[in-house]
Amino acid sequence: MSVFWSGWVIVITLANIFACYWLIRWTSRKRPDEVASGTVTGHQWDGLQEYNNPLPRWWLWMFYLTMIFGIGYLLLYPGLGSFKGLLGWSSHDGRYVEEMAQADQEYGPLFRQYAAMPIPELAQNQEAQDMGRRMFLNYCAQCHGSDAGGSPGYPSLRDRDWLYGGAPEQIETSILKGRQGAMPAHAAMLSESELDGLVLYVMSLSTPQADNGKVAIGQKLFMERGCIACHGLDAKGNPALGAPDLTDKVWLYGSSRQTVRETIANGRQGLMPAHADFLGPDKVHLLAAYVYGLSAQEGQAQTAGQAQP
Repeated sequence: MSVFWSGWVIVITLANIFACYWLIRWTSRKRPDEVASGTVTGHQWDGLQEYNNPLPRWWLWMFYLTMIFGIGYLLLYPGLGSFKGLLGWSSHDGRYVEEMAQADQEYGPLFRQYAAMPIPELAQNQEAQDMGRRMFLNYCAQCHGSDAGGSPGYPSLRDRDWLYGGAPEQIETSILKGRQGAMPAHAAMLSESELDGLVLYVMSLSTPQADNGKVAIGQKLFMERGCIACHGLDAKGNPALGAPDLTDKVWLYGSSRQTVRETIANGRQGLMPAHADFLGPDKVHLLAAYVYGLSAQEGQAQTAGQAQP
């Protein structure tokens, strides 16, 4: 950074801090025509009167302390142009690498111990599941939710419906290498009436539809326009391609008629980022065990519910 731009940043930063101080002092000063504190000012609107009530002292002191903290932080750490701070801290001085090495020395043996255990066994290990849950909240909850229940476009990991398969090794591969899903757009190759028929047929696979005529048209289109290439003749999907099962009632982007129409007409693009370089195989193994355990618990709950008289 040049001397000019460094000075520019310093001036702008400090000017903003002192401008905040000046603003609060200017608005707090007593004016010659100001009424006594706690009395009405004479301003009213819609039957409401304005009182001259100064800001609470605790609020003012909190404001001042915030500015003092900001100045102190800028003196100790980089933030004022090229000034490196009195502590000499830098994000490029290798401290991050040192901290990661220290963490690996402390926790690496534990991760390697878990990496040697099969995922189904880890899914029954409470300590491993607790660690996996903390990792999930750090790295996965942004998309799949803190409860792993998913959101539109991001699948739930609590059910037993899997785009790429729910076996332990398939889950681990999804996390390690990521996934790239693609539903091609069909708007250019379908008329409006054909699109309506295809939408109704797809919805009829899981929920009966009233217009059987359009459903029959949609079924013919499903067979002729290449839908079976991904979703199969029975529309139960293909885990090798990430093509979803259309016969259940699990919808990644929503089950409304308009949403299904948008999916077929405009297509969808889904991306699961790869975590191999970021987390490494040992941590991914533990994370996969946690995710596998979520669906295993759901399966056990469903089995228990079906077993009840």
